[in-house]
Amino acid sequence: MGLFDKFFPQEKQNGNYALALDIGTDLVKALIFEIKPDEQRGYVIGVGRQKQKLSDIHAGAVTDIQGVVRSAEKAIEQAEKMADVKPDQVILGIAGELVKGITTNVHYERKKPKFKIDFPELKNILQKVQWQAFNKVRKQLSWETGLDEIDVKLINAAIVDVRIDGYRIANPIGFQGKDVSISIFNAYAPLVHLGALESISTDLEMDLLSIAAEPYAVASCQDKEDSKEFSAIFIDIGGGTTDVAVVKNGILEGTKMFGLGGRAFTKRLANDLKINFSEAEEIKIKYSKNLLKQDIVKQVKKALDSDCQVWLSGVELALSEFDHIDHLPSEILLCGGGSALLGIKNALQSDSWVKNLPFTKKPKINFLKPDDVTSIVDKTGLLKSQQDVTPMALANLALDLAGEEEPLQGILRKVVNMMHT
Repeated sequence: MGLFDKFFPQEKQNGNYALALDIGTDLVKALIFEIKPDEQRGYVIGVGRQKQKLSDIHAGAVTDIQGVVRSAEKAIEQAEKMADVKPDQVILGIAGELVKGITTNVHYERKKPKFKIDFPELKNILQKVQWQAFNKVRKQLSWETGLDEIDVKLINAAIVDVRIDGYRIANPIGFQGKDVSISIFNAYAPLVHLGALESISTDLEMDLLSIAAEPYAVASCQDKEDSKEFSAIFIDIGGGTTDVAVVKNGILEGTKMFGLGGRAFTKRLANDLKINFSEAEEIKIKYSKNLLKQDIVKQVKKALDSDCQVWLSGVELALSEFDHIDHLPSEILLCGGGSALLGIKNALQSDSWVKNLPFTKKPKINFLKPDDVTSIVDKTGLLKSQQDVTPMALANLALDLAGEEEPLQGILRKVVNMMHT
């Protein structure tokens, strides 16, 4: 039984509705979608967008709960009016520099390789992986913040690879073998950030279906025919942060985030052109759409080029931290509202930054589009740009919650619940 079955009364099983809420630095984006588990698809039937105040979000983290609630209510109202449905459950996205996503791999040598792996043995292996990952991320956050202790909580956990004696399998229960290797992706966030999102869902009077790390959602949104061979670097550029996720041979290797996004470019324009923030944002958008006069284009390009190089340094630093990977994927997929800025793609196409990273060849730069989220179908016709990919990716995660839970993921969920208690 999927999680949706627990939330919806029996008479509504033919119409399972939920809300995906992407609380971005600049915009709150609300999608109302209907999930049809038998089709393994979701259908977007309502869309709402509401601009945030500058003081509501900083570097991807909520700084004014009530301000965000007011913006979310307006976005949700738009979506509900369009959909003619009032969902009572929500999946929320979370980002920010202190949201950490790591993939932990543990090799376990079995003393009795001829015995078949059973539930208790597998549960014990998963517990070892999870505690190792938890201690690692706490140390990392302690080092980054300068605090001896920082309370964090696991928000997403997914088994991305299982091998027995080198052979990749889906579920190790019942198998024999000596060497068991399990890789689990975990995303953690500070309790203070999670508490803010939980307060928002409470104030909106909605059941919190899940909180998801947005780079994890984006990296999981594409339906590849041969996902085990798929490799790419996902870069989601929001208003306040840039999220980087690396997938290699179908394995999510981890996520990195840094606090530089579209808002920084707007501030640069406002400062250099001696105009206010709103005017600078309008000029930045027109520049990205080639709607400015040539004399103004030169001024804007000059102002933004240096910031694009600073942003590129952030990407280079983030990717350099994947030092456990021999070779980085040669495809980069961009999404998020900030990816529309002309200088972003141009910066990534330069040769200088690639030389310091383990690429086997110069990476190709492409954009993720709403149509690439193949399991979520837009029935409104309003989801057309890169900034719509993230909320659609959040909706895509709900498909896993609605469907039948895989046995291995069920064991992991029980281990996670045990850790929380």
